[in-house]
Amino acid sequence: MAKAAEYTLPTHRAHVMGILNVTPDSFSDGGRHNEDQAALTHAAVMISEKADILDIGAESTRPGSAPITLEDEWKRLAPVLEPVCDLGIPVSIDTYKAETARRACRAGAVIVNDVWGLQRDPAMADTVAEAGVHVVMMHNRQAADGSINIMDDIDRFFERSLHLADKAGIPNGKQILDPGFGFGKTVDQNFVILNRFETLGKYGLPVLAGASRKRMIGAILNVETDDRLHGSLAVHMTALLKGAAIVRAHDVGPHADCVRMLEATHLERTPD
Repeated sequence: MAKAAEYTLPTHRAHVMGILNVTPDSFSDGGRHNEDQAALTHAAVMISEKADILDIGAESTRPGSAPITLEDEWKRLAPVLEPVCDLGIPVSIDTYKAETARRACRAGAVIVNDVWGLQRDPAMADTVAEAGVHVVMMHNRQAADGSINIMDDIDRFFERSLHLADKAGIPNGKQILDPGFGFGKTVDQNFVILNRFETLGKYGLPVLAGASRKRMIGAILNVETDDRLHGSLAVHMTALLKGAAIVRAHDVGPHADCVRMLEATHLERTPD
């Protein structure tokens, strides 16, 4: 189990974050891994496929999903969280609830992945700081608005999130940003973000790209959720070329292969 105080996200290479949903209703794989043993088995498979991080979540954040209580969320997480942490790679907890984050970090999580960027639960920033873990601060909106400049909106949102992180005392080296593909955005706005992804480097922080199987891909390719692997790879590889440090994916093996090939193109080999 990685200890929060000891874990530092390596910055010399890109990372694949494998998605482990222990929910009955996630948009892509809801109900497939919510049985305890199935979740552990899937986590082990993703590790064998070279996942660098596992991101475990117990509440669906798909559009239109109903929120669940803290206790219902924890009831889903409690049986699997420590065993997943014991598998030996860094674990991220996907939650916007501070108390869930606190419990998960005590169980071994070293990253809090907050889809509301520290802005939904007033206690979240202090909870992350006290736990000494990394935090992913994702841009989000209650609803999409095609009339706004989405990059300006992301900037304003990140300014608030970064202020909250700094005020709570979360070290700069433990802060990660995520522009939030698919969260409160139109399809066109998602592609604006992808086209301008490199501009997010101005913050000097690692940036996560999470477009796996999302509607932006289905809208272009006209395919159902389970047939969006190729589109997911295309979006994520584009984001990596534009500076992403982490890609969050359902299909770990193909993403890990693509990341390794992408990294190989940046190597200058000297003949033996």
